[in-house]
Amino acid sequence: MPDSEFHPVRHDHDAFLAKARKRPGFDSAYNELEGEYTLARELLLARIGAGLTQEQVAASMGTTKSAVSRLEAAGKHSPSVATLKKYATAVGCDVEIRLVPARSVKRGGRPSGD
Repeated sequence: MPDSEFHPVRHDHDAFLAKARKRPGFDSAYNELEGEYTLARELLLARIGAGLTQEQVAASMGTTKSAVSRLEAAGKHSPSVATLKKYATAVGCDVEIRLVPARSVKRGGRPSGD
């Protein structure tokens, strides 16, 4: 397979969100998938930062371009931690997973409003 020349597509995420938020129901739908969108953005930024194509990442992971595309598509696929580690290794990163207190939870693990 010949080497593919990488040409990232420019995307102004803030401008996209500003335009999309004008549509009724967008905010609630976006908020429901916020974690997935955050993960997808992290994956894309890591791959672009590494200067790699989806094909190159797929080859490094031992999978297909379409599988990498599914990983990078918010809300379409929930990857396992093992898959995230393979992707991270392919793009020269490590995976860091953290649990942070929810805004609606008081100390002691009880939901607020008790």
